[in-house]
Amino acid sequence: MAKGPEKNTKNKALHTKLLNRKKSKLQEEKKEKALRLKALVTKMNQKKAE
Repeated sequence: MAKGPEKNTKNKALHTKLLNRKKSKLQEEKKEKALRLKALVTKMNQKKAE
């Protein structure tokens, strides 16, 4: 019985690795942005309170 061509799992693994790296980078940027925003809001609230 004939089998199909071999699957190229190497490229698939590399692609998954790159996608995971991209996802984690975006998550880190999102967290950093949220922290900066939070710091800015607290700073503005302190100025407003004075």
